[in-house]
Amino acid sequence: MLPLACIFFFFAICLLMIEFVKLQRRRKELPPGPTPLPFIGCLWQLNFFQLNREILAKLAKSYGDVYTLWFGPSPVIILHGFQAVKEGLTTHPEDVSGRPVPPFFRALANNKGILLSTGNTWKHQRRFSLMTLKSLGLGKRSLEYQIQEEARHLVVTFRETKGKPTSPSFALTLAVSNVICAVVFGHRFSTKDETIHQLLEAMDPIFKIGGSAAQFMYDVFPWMMQHLPGLHKKALTARDFVCSFIEREVAKHRDAGVPDEPKDFIDFYLAQMEKTKGYPKPAYDERNMIQSIFDLFLGGTETSSTNLCWALLYMVVYPDIQAKVQKEIDTVMAPGQMICYEDRKKLPYTNAVIHEAQRFSNIIAVGLPRLCVKDTVIRQYHLKRGSVIFPNMASALHDPNEWDTPLLFNPQHFLDKDGHFICPEAFIPFSLGHRVCLGENLAKTEMFLFFANLLQSFTFHLAEGTKDINLEPVLGGTLQPHYFEICAIPR
Repeated sequence: MLPLACIFFFFAICLLMIEFVKLQRRRKELPPGPTPLPFIGCLWQLNFFQLNREILAKLAKSYGDVYTLWFGPSPVIILHGFQAVKEGLTTHPEDVSGRPVPPFFRALANNKGILLSTGNTWKHQRRFSLMTLKSLGLGKRSLEYQIQEEARHLVVTFRETKGKPTSPSFALTLAVSNVICAVVFGHRFSTKDETIHQLLEAMDPIFKIGGSAAQFMYDVFPWMMQHLPGLHKKALTARDFVCSFIEREVAKHRDAGVPDEPKDFIDFYLAQMEKTKGYPKPAYDERNMIQSIFDLFLGGTETSSTNLCWALLYMVVYPDIQAKVQKEIDTVMAPGQMICYEDRKKLPYTNAVIHEAQRFSNIIAVGLPRLCVKDTVIRQYHLKRGSVIFPNMASALHDPNEWDTPLLFNPQHFLDKDGHFICPEAFIPFSLGHRVCLGENLAKTEMFLFFANLLQSFTFHLAEGTKDINLEPVLGGTLQPHYFEICAIPR
């Protein structure tokens, strides 16, 4: 047995050496980075699946703003800092417009919809979704009225707390969600509707798995993870629950018939399916419709509501800034006057605070990967078709080369010396290039109207007895604040 064991050991060592030599040859064609080991790549340097901002920033100091990490046998190009992200995503934007579809993304979306799809599927679904959202009022006053109406409901919800401690999370999430629900489904939900409570609760495991060890393990060992319990199973179950609700909404629309003038996203999509059903390979089908609605519902709810939660938390942590916002609003707006989006031009400090809350909270952990759909060049590096790029969007919002005080909450980042609002080029929370967030204008309008109308109506402070405020985020696909309660005191 001893000789057999020795032979096995010898072959194992030879195999490792061969793999190591292969890796070194492949490394020469890529940007620099830490030395990968056979089979595990750089995972040993990433604390095994713990990809976070601190580690990425540390590696950038050693290897530069464009460097390579190996996730097992697969290289990933990291773009760190605003200039690298900007050049990587906008110099040849079409070249890097793809999305890799690793096992967990495939299990979650199966290359359908908008967010996690690639190729022609993504092009068709994004183009159609953008045109439809514009038809439904995106960027127009008609949709702004809907947001203002939700702002009124939100003020009423906070007023009903009568100044008692309350968590703002659900009220903010419902307000934001109701905007996209009105666009997609054609109706809103009341605070007492159990369905919306269940839908919003289902989002939690879906976003928690983003960037987690469970996701990385699923991508490396999908055959094993499919049979094991864990966060990945909870996320997929939650996905199924939300999709089942969407299917029921679609069935209601189909039973009612497509109206001559479509009133919501489902109406438009059903009409498009009818129009293209005779095509050899129709791009618009039921699965793409359900996944696109899923993407719009989750994407249109989670990010804006999380940003608003952080914004209110910052107001109780920095009461002097809250007071300056209220003073500006009181000076410009008549008492009880509903604030509209155009008023942001008369409220530069308020607008600056909202943008700074978005920059400082920096809620996207790293960002979603891109795929090179053709050979391209980033800086001096030639990347082949199929290369995976990770634009570290978060690094741009805290880039010390772009912001005077990147690690401090400072609204002056968005004001010039005369107090006029400015938006620095490095403010890119909605990404860049061909995959820029299609709901950017909607999110900006929501955040301004909800925040400004709340600050006009209430002064927020921490619940009595609260001492320590934890400003460290809860890790996940989006970085949320820890649970907190505040008091909304009517003004």
